Amino acid sequence: MARSKHNTEKRTFKHLTAFDRGKVQALHKQGNTLQAIADEIGCHKSTISRELKRGSVIQRRSDLTEHTVYFPDAGQAVYEKNRSRCGAKYKLAEASEFIQYAVEKMQKEHWSPDAIYGYAKARKKFENATVCTKTLYRYIDLGLLPVKNIDLPLKVSRNTKVKRVRQHKKVLGT
Repeated sequence: MARSKHNTEKRTFKHLTAFDRGKVQALHKQGNTLQAIADEIGCHKSTISRELKRGSVIQRRSDLTEHTVYFPDAGQAVYEKNRSRCGAKYKLAEASEFIQYAVEKMQKEHWSPDAIYGYAKARKKFENATVCTKTLYRYIDLGLLPVKNIDLPLKVSRNTKVKRVRQHKKVLGT
């Protein structure tokens, strides 16, 4: 049986930018339909509908009657607030025992985060409440742990400079 539908095409979805939100405001003020605004910006009409709902603010006239107006700044602020909640949450509370153990090993015995994680995994300590090496390094870099990069022996001795390879090096001699 041959399949007539396929899903090998790349998705082209994108988030609205602040410039797009300004366009939405201008086109909405002109009285264009949702479909016309969507065609102009290059997205689906439901995206425009949600954006108008997201950025609409209740305004009060001088005679104390209320009406709703779309402001792109309000839409952008709500968008950024919602996006700040995206991503994985920190595991500091879940793996607090392992993190205390890791901090103690790093500060007193000068172990690396990789050695600590490998030791705990091999000895089957902290069965389900550990964080990986990369997460430990990230927590250290973010300042969430009382350990600094200077406390880690490998990070201090590592050369972080990128070697420059000259592409058009003049070769002298035979």
